[in-house]
Amino acid sequence: MAKYHAFFGHRVEVQYRAGDILLPATGTLVADSGKSIFLEEKLCQRGSVKHFRWEIPYPAIVSLTESHAPAPPTDSAAAGADAAAAKTSLVKQLKSRPGEA
Repeated sequence: MAKYHAFFGHRVEVQYRAGDILLPATGTLVADSGKSIFLEEKLCQRGSVKHFRWEIPYPAIVSLTESHAPAPPTDSAAAGADAAAAKTSLVKQLKSRPGEA
């Protein structure tokens, strides 16, 4: 039975053991096989979409908590924010010089 089914679709932070080292991982919990969990992270970099997927076996999991940090922005989201900032800047410039419009 899936131990972590309550976290499906949520961003989670996992501390897991790889040998003698504790490693952190943050991503969206996309699957739970009953023996391992699968985290996924999607990034858009320079117009190229990249998917990363981790499989972490149950015995390696030290802690799993829901992450309240936002997902990393994609290029399309960043481009939209840059366009909105440029538009706001242009509107402020035009309002400060009403006679030049």
